Amino acid sequence: MPNEPTGFDADFFVPEGERDPVKAARDPARPLPKRFYKDAAVGESEGGFSVLLDGRPVNTPAKRRVIVPSRDLAKALAAEWAGQGEKIDPATMPLTKLVNSAIDGVARQMEEVEAELVKYAGSDMICYRAGEPASLAAAQRTAWDPLVAFARDKFGARLTLAEGVMFAAQPPESIEALASAVRAHVGEGRGAAFRLAALHVMTTLTGSLILALAKSLNEVELAAAWAAAHIDEDFQMRAWGEDAEALARREARFKEMAAAAFLSDCVAAAGRQGA
Repeated sequence: MPNEPTGFDADFFVPEGERDPVKAARDPARPLPKRFYKDAAVGESEGGFSVLLDGRPVNTPAKRRVIVPSRDLAKALAAEWAGQGEKIDPATMPLTKLVNSAIDGVARQMEEVEAELVKYAGSDMICYRAGEPASLAAAQRTAWDPLVAFARDKFGARLTLAEGVMFAAQPPESIEALASAVRAHVGEGRGAAFRLAALHVMTTLTGSLILALAKSLNEVELAAAWAAAHIDEDFQMRAWGEDAEALARREARFKEMAAAAFLSDCVAAAGRQGA
């Protein structure tokens, strides 16, 4: 397309020599770039939808065109750009960061990312239970037992539960069942890297591949998934008092979780429409 306008490169997400856009965005020492555009809108591109800043498409930090399979996803990305003030703060753009990561990183190392997720299957958070106090053990059972049943009934993965922090090896056939579940969920085509990126973020934020799969498949609501991931932390806060800094960090992580869930839902909806 020789007449296609040159895109804006979002290279301010990544400092020179740094390849992790999420890490870069969290660096408080980095000066924020000035806003260089007036309007953010959605455009149609070959293979999907793009974000236009003053009519010019946005590129990733690695100078790849940002094209997503869902109009709703492109609208949400454009809203993050439109919501910036005099300066652009990547920390307030979790969806843009995630999409950049999917295009620049995950799409080029799909097997490696899938393998990393399977490692979580071997030590999933929901398999490690407290013996006491009774109230904490009961809260874990209430939130996590349905997820254990979900893994068994949906994927055929029977999990070994353990009390305390002693490692409990999972049956090899259960690990393989969850690996197959990841591959089936990610699938192929233009949405695969986005699905995998979203699943990876939800898994690393919660410490549970099974919880991330349950949310990706909408077997559990976002708020319930997030609460299930923080049962132990909430118990400690009730016992010892709230920690303002810890709560602020959790709020920032929740925004990343919500962005990943939204991305997953948008790509799933686009897949159903294109089926």
